Amino acid sequence: MDLDKFKTTVAKHGGKVVQNRFNVIFTPPERSLLNLDFNSIITQSLSGGFNAKNLINDPRDISLLCQTVNLPGRTINTFTYEAESTEQKNDYPYEMVYDDCSMKFMCTNDMYIRKMFDKWFDIIYNPTTNRFGLKDDYSVDVVIQMLNKQDIPVYGVKLLKAYPVKISGFDLTQDKEALVEVQIDWKYDKFETEGILSSSLSAANAVIDLLT
Repeated sequence: MDLDKFKTTVAKHGGKVVQNRFNVIFTPPERSLLNLDFNSIITQSLSGGFNAKNLINDPRDISLLCQTVNLPGRTINTFTYEAESTEQKNDYPYEMVYDDCSMKFMCTNDMYIRKMFDKWFDIIYNPTTNRFGLKDDYSVDVVIQMLNKQDIPVYGVKLLKAYPVKISGFDLTQDKEALVEVQIDWKYDKFETEGILSSSLSAANAVIDLLT
């Protein structure tokens, strides 16, 4: 391989992409963002640090706390047809299958992420009434973006009508340096690929959703 041509080709396309520059954008159902921890409210009130804004968690924190995410792939399944007259075999597509998606989040001392997904689960399935909710009430679009060194989205996927289906447990240990992470597995209808423009629009729309 010609090393100089290789370097020129990589540079022409903006350089190498790295795994640790990414963004995850979604706005959970509003009920899952409510922060009605009365002990925390009382403590803040007594210390003079209570702010009504703290009653609703900021979903923009989600992206900062996401440690890993797998950008899902997809597969076209095919079937083989053999013509009786020629005995020739040909493969034909019949189905698009999308990979599952999972994310890992760092847990903070208030267990914000875990509590938020616990509440989201209660919207999907109400343990009191033993009933499942309507999909439109608990599903959201989730955008996963790959970023360049300037933090500009260069590629992404939008998971349509996504919702969490598994909240992992975690081990507790006497190791003082061990961080607690929670893994979330997702299901979704399908995904759409996004380029620079569409990824930027998704990010802008997410901000607008937060402000309205």
